[in-house]
Amino acid sequence: MPDKNAGLTHIDSSGAANMVDVSEKAVTHRLASARGSVTMKRETLDLIRSGNAKKGDVLGTARLAGIMAAKKTHELIPLCHPLMLSKVTVDVEIDEDLPGLQVTATTKVSGQTGVEMEALTACSLACLTIYDMAKAVDRGMVIGDIRLLEKAGGKSGHWTIEKDGAEGGT
Repeated sequence: MPDKNAGLTHIDSSGAANMVDVSEKAVTHRLASARGSVTMKRETLDLIRSGNAKKGDVLGTARLAGIMAAKKTHELIPLCHPLMLSKVTVDVEIDEDLPGLQVTATTKVSGQTGVEMEALTACSLACLTIYDMAKAVDRGMVIGDIRLLEKAGGKSGHWTIEKDGAEGGT
């Protein structure tokens, strides 16, 4: 009978959750990038752009929240390893077509395990912070399309969403 958990690194043969043992893995330079969006009313976007949101600097606060979240990923997601991140960037760009904001988070480490979850966590929390800071004027904002764009390093090498053919949704 085939193992129903084959390929799931955090589940053992009995179905129990486990933290993966990375002690034998090589230390390599690792990078991951994730992107998400917050769609909102045009008036909300204009308010954020003007810097006149009641709670303060929405874009700067979202960047800081994302960076802080990346550093706490292991405290938020069971079985994630604590990592000594060497770099976290969170970029928030205005997207007139949404209308709204595009958030891109990039994480780097020299270590034995990847930083995909840290990039995804940073992106997610930055989006949530944008929502929190602007919800008083627009409760209908939509957080969406949070996904991994790229990962590099480690045994599996370099992966991008474009190489996977998954651009536009997976």
